[in-house]
Amino acid sequence: MVDASALSSVICQQSSAFQTALTAAHAHLFSAATVQVSASQVAQMRAVIAAVEAALAVPHQGAALGVFYGYDFHLNGEGAHLIEINTNAGGAFLNTLLLEPQQAKAIQAEFLDMFRHEWRLVRGDAPLRCIAIVDELPAAQFLYPEFLLAQQLFEQAGIRTLIADPSELHAHSDGIYCQEQRVDLIYNRLTDFDLQHASPLNQAWQQLQVVVTPNPAHHQRYADKRQLAWLTDGVALLEAGIHPATIDTLLHGIPQTKIVHADAAETWWAERKQWFFKPNKGYGSKGAYRGDKLTKRVFEEIMQADYVAQRLALPGECAVPLENGETAALKYDLRCYVYNGHIQLMAARLYQGQTTNFRTEGGGFGLVLQKI
Repeated sequence: MVDASALSSVICQQSSAFQTALTAAHAHLFSAATVQVSASQVAQMRAVIAAVEAALAVPHQGAALGVFYGYDFHLNGEGAHLIEINTNAGGAFLNTLLLEPQQAKAIQAEFLDMFRHEWRLVRGDAPLRCIAIVDELPAAQFLYPEFLLAQQLFEQAGIRTLIADPSELHAHSDGIYCQEQRVDLIYNRLTDFDLQHASPLNQAWQQLQVVVTPNPAHHQRYADKRQLAWLTDGVALLEAGIHPATIDTLLHGIPQTKIVHADAAETWWAERKQWFFKPNKGYGSKGAYRGDKLTKRVFEEIMQADYVAQRLALPGECAVPLENGETAALKYDLRCYVYNGHIQLMAARLYQGQTTNFRTEGGGFGLVLQKI
C-alpha cells in the first residue's frame, strides 16, 4: 500500500508550480493501492512486448524508437493480455513519485538518457540545448503537472525546457522557434497524431529541422489500433515471414482484434457482448465501448466510423482502502512504459466503469510490486 503521508511529503518537495497545478480535479490522480504481479505475469508481458517489437520490425525493416511507448495489459486468471499500445503514454514522470527515492532517481536518469538517445539518433554528438514539451493548451491538460516534472528534470540537466501550445511554434529557415528560442527537440504530447493541424511542426520534422518524439511514424507503426488486428492474424503474420514462435506468443498474449466493416453490422450486433470497440486512432479511452453496454444508436455510429473490435479480456481487480475505512474492489490495468523494447517502469491504473477515468474514489495511478 502507498503511504499517503509519504506521497504528500514527496509532492511537497516538488516545485511550487507543480503543487499549484494539482487541483481538486486531481483528487484521484494517485491510489493508495499497491498492485502485486507475479514473476510469471511479468515474464509473459516481457515476452509479448518482445514479440510485438520483433513482428513490427519485419515489414518496416527495423525498430522505430520513440519515448514512452505504453503497453497496456489486463491481468486475470488466464494470464496477461495486451489490450493497447500507445506512443505518447502519459504518467511515467508522475509514477516515479510513488517509488522509493533511490529507485525514482535511477528511473528518472533512464528517462533523461532516453531523450538524449532520441536526440543522438538524429543529431549525433551535437549538444541538446532546448526541449519543448508540446500539447494543446498545456496548462489546461489533466496531466499538466507531469509536464512540470519533466521540465524540472530536463532543466536540472542543463537543458532549457519550454512548455508550449503548437500555436507558439514558429518555422524559420533554420528550424522551429518558441519564445524566440530555437528548439532542438519536441517532446510531443499532442493527440493530433499525424500533426495534421500543426503543419509548421510537421514540415520541420519531415525536413529534419527538429527532432520530434514520439512522431507520426511511431504512432502509425505501433499505436494505430489496426495494427492489433494484424498482430492477431496468424495467417497474415506467417505470410509476412514472422517466426512461428513469435506468432504463438502474439496470439496467446493479445486478444483477437478485427477491423470493423459496416457490411457485417448484423453479425457485429449479434456478437457485440463478446467484443470491445475502439476507434482506430483513439486515445484516453475516448470513443471506446464495451459491446454489452452499447445502445443501438451508438452501435450504428460505430458502424459508420473507423473502428476495431477486440475480444473482451477482463481486467484484474484489487481491494482498495477508502477514506471511510471501507474497501472497494476496483478494476485495474497495468501499463508498461517501454523504450527500445525495455520495460523502464510499470504502473497500475485503478478505476470503476468501462475504462480508466481518474474519477473513481480510491482509484488513480497505483504502485506495482512484483511478488517474490
